[in-house]
Amino acid sequence: MDQFDLLVVGSGPAGRRGAIQAAKLGKKVLVVEQGKRVGGVSVHTGTIPSKTLRETALNLSGWRERGFYGRAYRVKQEISAEDLRRRLLITLDHEVEVLEHQFARNRVQHIRGKASFVDPQTMQIVKDDGEVVTVSAASILLAVGTKPFRPDYMPFDGKTVLDSDELLEIEDLPRSMVVIGAGVIGIEYATIFSALDTQVTLIDPKSTMLDFIDKEIVEDFTYQLRDRNMKLLLGQKAEKVERQNGKVELTLDNGRRITTDMVLFAAGRMGATDTLNLAAAGLEADARGRLSVNPETFATKVPHIFAAGDVVGFPSLASTSMEQGRIAARVAVGAIAKEPPKYFPYGIYAVPEISTCGLSEEEVKERHIPYECGIARFRETSRGHIMGLDTGLLKMIFSLKTRRLLGVHIVGEGATELVHIGQAVLNLKGTVEYFVENTFNYPTLAEAYKIAGLDAWNRMGDIKSEL
Repeated sequence: MDQFDLLVVGSGPAGRRGAIQAAKLGKKVLVVEQGKRVGGVSVHTGTIPSKTLRETALNLSGWRERGFYGRAYRVKQEISAEDLRRRLLITLDHEVEVLEHQFARNRVQHIRGKASFVDPQTMQIVKDDGEVVTVSAASILLAVGTKPFRPDYMPFDGKTVLDSDELLEIEDLPRSMVVIGAGVIGIEYATIFSALDTQVTLIDPKSTMLDFIDKEIVEDFTYQLRDRNMKLLLGQKAEKVERQNGKVELTLDNGRRITTDMVLFAAGRMGATDTLNLAAAGLEADARGRLSVNPETFATKVPHIFAAGDVVGFPSLASTSMEQGRIAARVAVGAIAKEPPKYFPYGIYAVPEISTCGLSEEEVKERHIPYECGIARFRETSRGHIMGLDTGLLKMIFSLKTRRLLGVHIVGEGATELVHIGQAVLNLKGTVEYFVENTFNYPTLAEAYKIAGLDAWNRMGDIKSEL
């Protein structure tokens, strides 16, 4: 039986970052991946595929140029599912090649197979050819990620009723689509297909969406979706979904009926822990298959077993999963792990993008912090004019007492890139004066920071900070 310092189950963002970190510390590491290739959900069905699909859709549809040339403008008149898949496969091959090289360079061993616990320090791995390998490790990191939630009442067939993993394998682009679930995944895919001129209807039992995002940003985002004729049926539930003659008919709880070409069910994901035999390790998952951990060390209740990434729940971001995996690996092998910076960005790769960092206006109000906001619209920037942008909003929130930045919230082109300027200022405890006095490249969308900073400064008055 092979003995390792760290056994990592899963090669997604948390798993690969944790494995490489431990290897760089001179430890003997083994990664087990049950998929056909390394990379996990992030590379093969989640983060990378959905963002590649988005970029391909925007490029081929000419979406970014329509501000100049009109809504009828197209780069490619007839876009097929094969057009989208071709770029996706090239991107995935590159991601896998980079990851395999990282493993080889850092001497991380990896094998394909399904792992399950035999006891708290031993796992059995069933390889594709049926061979069974047993390994033990001083520490174990569970980075198994998640899989789509598939309720029994939904008639999945992989063609007209699909989950978010199956969507990547469609053969034809639908003329109409219903997306059930107004969470991040549902909204991303709904807006991507809307950009491809599919008639999209978004359904969710909740009367609001993206409640963790600043309300003003969500309102602007919602306006943009309705403006391009997306139907948002919030506060309504699909009680019955039936396949009929190549179409799908939905009956909502208010009696409304909708007929569509395709239904995407994107109402949540489950931790992929059901095959791990957690009981043998003294662990148990919650109703959604997720594991509870110490938020500082990512240790489970069994001290030498750690969990990181989407399997531990919110925020379920590839970026935060990487950091969780790195911290967990350092703790697991006895190295010092510094606490990460307080503020991290949240990115939603919808069309348009949304990104946020720090406190929302609602959270500032709840904490009774006196504050002021500064807003810039992308159409106010010269770069926005050059790009033909009619939409896009950057909002910053400042403390009136300390003048420090409390939160930055962006909706529009490049939001997930632009947010990092605000993130740096937040973590370095910068004030409104930074944005007023700093010089930004011209013309850039980043200039919106100066516009929003001046907007806030004018409202706050030229009062010295109390810092």
